[in-house]
Amino acid sequence: MGSLLLAVIYLAFISLGLPDSLLGSGWPTMQVDFDVPSSYAGYVSMSISFMTIISALAAPTIIKKVRTQWIVVFSIVLTVVGLIGFSCSKSYEMLFVFVVPYGLGAGSVDSALNNYVAKHYSSAVMNFLHCFYGVGAMISPYIMSIALAKAHWNEGYRWTAYIQFAISLICLLSVPLWMKNITEEDNNDHDSTGIRDALKIRGVIPTLIAFFAYCSGECTCFLWTSSYFIGTKNTISAETAAAFASLIFGGLMFGRLISAFVSNKLGDRLLIRIGIAVEAFGILLIFIPFESYIPAAVGFVITGTGMGPIYPAIQHMAPENFGRKNSAAVIGLQMASAYIGSTFMPMVFGHIQQAVGIGIMPLYLTFFAILNLSMLEYAYKRIKIG
Repeated sequence: MGSLLLAVIYLAFISLGLPDSLLGSGWPTMQVDFDVPSSYAGYVSMSISFMTIISALAAPTIIKKVRTQWIVVFSIVLTVVGLIGFSCSKSYEMLFVFVVPYGLGAGSVDSALNNYVAKHYSSAVMNFLHCFYGVGAMISPYIMSIALAKAHWNEGYRWTAYIQFAISLICLLSVPLWMKNITEEDNNDHDSTGIRDALKIRGVIPTLIAFFAYCSGECTCFLWTSSYFIGTKNTISAETAAAFASLIFGGLMFGRLISAFVSNKLGDRLLIRIGIAVEAFGILLIFIPFESYIPAAVGFVITGTGMGPIYPAIQHMAPENFGRKNSAAVIGLQMASAYIGSTFMPMVFGHIQQAVGIGIMPLYLTFFAILNLSMLEYAYKRIKIG
């Protein structure tokens, strides 16, 4: 039963990744239909992430009162509503009505599942879990690419909603599996630490800044990769550029797959350091102005591969670094901090690239990679581990 439950958790993480890359891959076409500047994608992304921040901050309280399995089911249904709403939107303004369920559906389920896996499973399982997030995030740009080639961008959102709905039904049917795997620790979740107390724990705040930096770079790639290729490589088509939004997700999935096999041996801290070094090499390939788009495409895959182990490693360390009683609150804060980066930094980059050109993207990514590493190293010293 335990392995079957794990399969359901992996499927839930595929559903978490599915909506995340649709906006970036579809935006070059959506922008034309809505007749708005390219930077306006940032406002939509910011609004989705803002709702996710609210959901993530509420997660520790929700986890105390609601079982993880019900959080998963309800959250996926919320994203289905958001996706269908996007598919029906006839104007740019209509999108902001549906960012509410779109964003709220992500924060609580992300925090709840990460907390559950961090407490009950190994680092290898955590990396496999986030690898499946990459599967979902990699699939949806191809769905959007097919929609752009065969129908319209609206269908990309609609087809993804159908997949999400099927996953929600499977998660609903799996509820008895969760009930058979409840432990004494799960029954004591109502005694876990709150958000305010978690902020006072040594090392938490620099970890939150590191999470902010990581997701600032990651989500800038999510939203602007397709636009980067269109803006810097004149020979590429809109359909190919839309599909290239999946490059970063493919790299993430590959990086987490590799990490799953070595994480228990290397440890989370070393994995993060190796990951950031690989990420830096990928950014360098993107930065070098080759005439062909192939080196930049390889660079985005390598960048994603380096980013791969960072997110799951930081979260998997939470119970060990800050205490199992504090893990739900710390992970909720980490998710909120991550989504603050997701909310504002892609939008900030949208204005920067509109002013100076989208070719500035590699330098933008470099800044956040350095901030991520420096804050994590400072956090390690604060909590005096290893």
